[in-house]
Amino acid sequence: MLVRLELDEAKQRLLFGFFETYLRLSEEEEAKLRNEVSQMETKEAKRVMELIVSYEQRGMEKGIQQGIEQGMKQGRQQGIEEGKLDVVKRMLAKGYDVDTIHELTGLPVETIKKVKQ
Repeated sequence: MLVRLELDEAKQRLLFGFFETYLRLSEEEEAKLRNEVSQMETKEAKRVMELIVSYEQRGMEKGIQQGIEQGMKQGRQQGIEEGKLDVVKRMLAKGYDVDTIHELTGLPVETIKKVKQ
């Protein structure tokens, strides 16, 4: 139906964004859609498949970007924790007691004791 309307790309994106957000297809519905597309005229089927593939590609790109952002966030957090553990090791080497290290770093006493061992 969208192909037959011959909308410009911006309007198509708007409609597809709405459908992807609020009217997601189940796997069964998606298989049915692809089956219907295979029964269309070649020119119309090609345009529909281009739309489907372009939106699948955008979805994958968005998922990849979200994965990268989440990975970077986790990496930063892990780096902060490793940095704190390094500080704990140096503080222990200088003779600081566990309670003082806990107060200054905010790390749990149990974690500091594990480093101490």
